[in-house]
Amino acid sequence: MSERLADISARIDGISDLGAVVNAMKGIAAARAHVARSQVDAVDSYAGIIAAAMSRVMGPESRTRPNRDAVKSGLLVFCAEQGFAGAFSERVLDSIDASLDPETLFLIGTRGLSIAQARALDPHWTAPLPSHTAGIPKLADKITTAIYAAVDQGRIDALEVIFTGWEAGRPTLVRQRLFPIDLSDLEPATKERPVMQLPSYTLLTSFGQDYFNAQVCKSALHAFAAENEARMEAMTSAARQIAREMEEFQARLRRVRQEAITAEIIELSTGVASNSGRAK
Repeated sequence: MSERLADISARIDGISDLGAVVNAMKGIAAARAHVARSQVDAVDSYAGIIAAAMSRVMGPESRTRPNRDAVKSGLLVFCAEQGFAGAFSERVLDSIDASLDPETLFLIGTRGLSIAQARALDPHWTAPLPSHTAGIPKLADKITTAIYAAVDQGRIDALEVIFTGWEAGRPTLVRQRLFPIDLSDLEPATKERPVMQLPSYTLLTSFGQDYFNAQVCKSALHAFAAENEARMEAMTSAARQIAREMEEFQARLRRVRQEAITAEIIELSTGVASNSGRAK
C-alpha cells in the first residue's frame, strides 16, 4: 500500500512540474505575441510615411495598375519556427496550390520546413524565423535580398505572401500581392509635388524597395505573433488537461490513503481483540 502511495505521489509531482513548464511556455508566448502586435503598428506607420512620399513624387500618369497576366509569380510563406503550436504550419501548407513550382517557393520557419519536406515539397529558399522580434528587420533584409536575386535571375517577376493573422481569437490565413507594388492603390497626395534633384523613377524605385521591405517585415511580425498565439492556445489546452489529470490523481491519492488508514485500523483492532482473547 505504501508503495502505491509513493507511486501516486511521484506521479502528482511529475504532473505539477509539467504544469509549471506549460505555464512558463504560455507566459513567454503571450509576452512575445504582445510585443509583436505592438510593433506591427510601428511598421504600419513607417510604411504609411513611405507610401505618402511615393504619392507626392508620382504624377497622375504614374498611377497605373500592374499587369498581373502572364507573370511568373513567387510565393513567400510564413510557417512555424518551433513546435507546440498545434496545426499552425499544416494550415498554411494546406493553402498552397499543389501545382506550385517549388523553385518559386520561399519558406520561412524551421518547423514548417520539416513538414513541407515530409510532403515532398522542397522550397527554393528558406530561413528560420527569429525567436525575438528584434531579429525581424534582419530577416526582412534577407528575404528582400533573396527575392530581388530571384527577380534578377528571371525566376519570378511577381510575389505573393501567405501568413497567419489572428482575428476574434482564431487564426486567419492572409494571402496578398507584395510585388510589383500597385501604385494605383496609394492615396492621392494632399500636397504639391516637391522640388526633386533626382528623377522621379529613381526616387520611386528607392522608395519602392523600402516599402516592399516594410511589407515583408509586417508579414513576418504577423506570423511571429500568430505562431505565439497558437502556442498560447495549445498550452492553454495542455494546462486544462494537466488540471484534469492532477484532480484525478489527487482523488486517487485520497482514496488510497483512506484505504491504507482503514486497513491499519482493522489490523490494530484485530490485534487488540487477539490480545484480549489470550489474556482471558
